[in-house]
Amino acid sequence: MSSETGFDTDQYKRFPTTGARPDGELEQLEEIWCRPKGWQWITAINNNFVGVYYVGAAMLFFVLAGILAVLIRTQLAVPMSGILPAATYNQIFTVHGTMMMFLFAVPAVEALAVLLLPQMLGARDLPFPRLSAYAFWAYLIGGLAFFCSLFFGLAPNGGWFMYPPLSSTAFSPGINADFWLLGIGFIEISAIAGAIEIIVGVLRNRAPGMTLAKMPIFAWAMLIFAGMIIIAFPSVILATTLMELERVFSWPFFDPLKGGDPMLWQHLFWFFGHPEVYIIFLPAAGAMSTMIPAIARTPLVGHTAVVLAMLATGFISFGVWAHHMFTTGMPTISTSYFSAASMAVSVPAGVQVFAWIATIAAGRMRFTVPGLFVLGAIITFVMGGLTGVMVAMVPFDWQAHDSYFIVAHLHYVLIGGMVFPFFAAIYYWLPMSSSRPLSERMGKWAFWLMFTGMHVTFLPMHLSGLMAMPRRVFTYLPGRGWELPNLISSIGTAITAIGVLLWIIDMIRNFRPFGERDAGNPHGGAGLEWLPNGLYSVRSIPVVTSLYPLWEQKNLARDVEAGRYFLPNAPTGGRETLVTSTLNAEPQYLQRMPTPSGWHVWAAAFTAGLFLLLTIQAYVASAVSGVLAVWCVMRWCWMLDRPQVAETVDIGAGIRVPTYASGPSSHGWWAMVITLIVAGMVLAMAAFSYIFLWSRNPDDWMAPPDLTSLLVTVGGYVAGGGLAWASCRALAFDRPRSSVIATLLMILAAALISGGWWVDLQSWIAAGLKASATGQGATVFFLLSWQGFFVAIVALMALYAGLRWIAGHVEARRPSTFELIGLFLAYTAGQGGFMTLLVRLFPGG
Repeated sequence: MSSETGFDTDQYKRFPTTGARPDGELEQLEEIWCRPKGWQWITAINNNFVGVYYVGAAMLFFVLAGILAVLIRTQLAVPMSGILPAATYNQIFTVHGTMMMFLFAVPAVEALAVLLLPQMLGARDLPFPRLSAYAFWAYLIGGLAFFCSLFFGLAPNGGWFMYPPLSSTAFSPGINADFWLLGIGFIEISAIAGAIEIIVGVLRNRAPGMTLAKMPIFAWAMLIFAGMIIIAFPSVILATTLMELERVFSWPFFDPLKGGDPMLWQHLFWFFGHPEVYIIFLPAAGAMSTMIPAIARTPLVGHTAVVLAMLATGFISFGVWAHHMFTTGMPTISTSYFSAASMAVSVPAGVQVFAWIATIAAGRMRFTVPGLFVLGAIITFVMGGLTGVMVAMVPFDWQAHDSYFIVAHLHYVLIGGMVFPFFAAIYYWLPMSSSRPLSERMGKWAFWLMFTGMHVTFLPMHLSGLMAMPRRVFTYLPGRGWELPNLISSIGTAITAIGVLLWIIDMIRNFRPFGERDAGNPHGGAGLEWLPNGLYSVRSIPVVTSLYPLWEQKNLARDVEAGRYFLPNAPTGGRETLVTSTLNAEPQYLQRMPTPSGWHVWAAAFTAGLFLLLTIQAYVASAVSGVLAVWCVMRWCWMLDRPQVAETVDIGAGIRVPTYASGPSSHGWWAMVITLIVAGMVLAMAAFSYIFLWSRNPDDWMAPPDLTSLLVTVGGYVAGGGLAWASCRALAFDRPRSSVIATLLMILAAALISGGWWVDLQSWIAAGLKASATGQGATVFFLLSWQGFFVAIVALMALYAGLRWIAGHVEARRPSTFELIGLFLAYTAGQGGFMTLLVRLFPGG
């Protein structure tokens, strides 16, 4: 039987094998994937540990943000309250919103993916476990530093959206806003790192036979979620960077007096901000679509329709960012388009809700704690969706915009679409990671208190919003009819807090992670995550032949535990997992996994130090921290060179696969391509910013430099990109001097790319353009700075290539590292050429 990889799928018929496995195999796996000891708990990298850490950190930030919500509602319980001063209230309000959106919602679902996906996909781990661990430590350190800014009076106070000009130095002096701008940019980089891990893991680390049609729906949801992060998050990273440059260096991106425009911020922010609602919703929806069949004891109704609906939601969501900008004076044709798109996105969401209801109706629903949270999520999300359709209509939005009606709508959508599903997921999947399940009795009390408190809190806000109570006020005058709705809302917050407190007590009493055994499969789930597992994930990686393997593949759990499938042992003597083909999940090669080390932890700490020290304007210390972060990353990468093993190994039943891959077959190639897509999105948003500001003031922009500099710059980029390609080709020839020729060509390519950038920079300086004078100067010099950042990385990569050659690690049969460096150099050259042509076409010579 033919396949996309040359793997004969008839070989699957060899499984499950018969007979007993050799003695000592299981002990070898347990020794290789051993439990950390002492300080090794910090350096642990496998998902069993990092996933638990990640979920715990996300819930810590949820609780901390919830405490701030209680303070907010206490202040607003009665009119003219003086519990919180205005300045303190604004800081608490801003930190609450920021933590819920940036430090809880997105990281929480990424954490769930890190914990669950390897088990769901039948893999030993995700392909870049140190990247997941780095993302976690960066997130934890950065998030705690951001929260602690409250205790030093340095917390931001401009709202979680930080609109200019309120966030400019004129209205927000000091470094409070800088904590938000640099901190959020740093945390989003962590989120992107997690998204890269998820995409490559879902596409390349599935169990053999798990085609896309048989892939768990949660994995589909996480794949779409991660793809949306790659497209959307670069926009907010760009926005925060531009704002910080304006605050520190007075580059006028948003200052209309110098050719900037505050509307640019809204476009960049909401291109991220509105898709983020669906970025949050889709993983929760995937979890719901996974839990409901187990709770209702029947397959999901309309599985294919639900997957297509998730894809449609992800696609349409990028067409609704100006949904938040109806009152900014946009042209009627624009508001009409975004209004239609905002209503259209509710259709695929409705498909998923109807599929859940149909599944519940077709099965026998069990009202366990996860079942109750699932039902509460459906009810709450549908109510939020109905008000969402209301605010999608422009005339209504004009009336309700910036009122408490929007606050109510937002919280109904987010709590119903993410918070309740996440609590359901915790109660449903926690027995995988704990030797004891949570209490059903206490869990039901927690649910009813949280469900009741949520509606008591936010339902009256619809009324107070329609009575014209504005958002973001720290107090209000009596006699306007707002007293009773606000008092009821504050009481509801207290009820919700008691429910969350009960959940915390339940976790303290019953959660026992990292034990010798888990609590089993109490809900009767059908996915691979419920197979018997240890720190090595599954004893052997199974062949998947159905969408619900534990329900439809009889004796699967027994055969997996007996080692009768793929990788029942450790053929290379180290941590390993299978890399399979993208479409049909056919085995391609054996990936050798890294072992724990401290370099990723130090890299995360020094990266956090770089951003935090920038915030307090300690530039020298920040630079030192950045250099140390780079050094740690290089040491981290250097450790990937491990002792060589046999070129092919037996992965079970006599099937042999390679132990090394390069090019598009390599998981590293996929990660690099995704990283470059992120860079391309930043470039696209920067190009949009340049053209947007040019369109507002075309007559004020100066002509570009002369044609000579253009030709030299583009020539340097073209030659550099060509030499990067030639370097990889030279290595592939495998001649006696191939390695030295390839290394020299790569270094020369880096020099040409750097030279092209330098000529371009000097030409604009010579032309008299100043970054702080005009919007043109600000955007041109930002583009040059962005390219300069890539040129610096190119120089480091060239140095790394040279050091690898000196160490004797450059060889034709292991070209993956050189290919990835060449790919990055080629992209940098193409990016530089595009930017050079763009700033000369507009306004043109």
